[in-house]
Amino acid sequence: MADLDWAQCPIVESIPGKVSGAWVLRGTRTPVKVLFENLQAGLSIDEVIEQFPVNREQIESLMAFVARSLDKPPRYG
Repeated sequence: MADLDWAQCPIVESIPGKVSGAWVLRGTRTPVKVLFENLQAGLSIDEVIEQFPVNREQIESLMAFVARSLDKPPRYG
């Protein structure tokens, strides 16, 4: 995920001084990294929605962006 160009994802933003410039869901202070960490830890999407001020549409848009990035051929070297 580190190779993703988050600037191309319309659902996220990075603003200097807002959550230390981390990529957050647009209009929120919820870091993208924290959402993925919680999903990786085993939380379901419904549990993430309960824990953070996000909605299903935001999570689905985020996942769709990541999925589209997998369509690109890998870069080596």
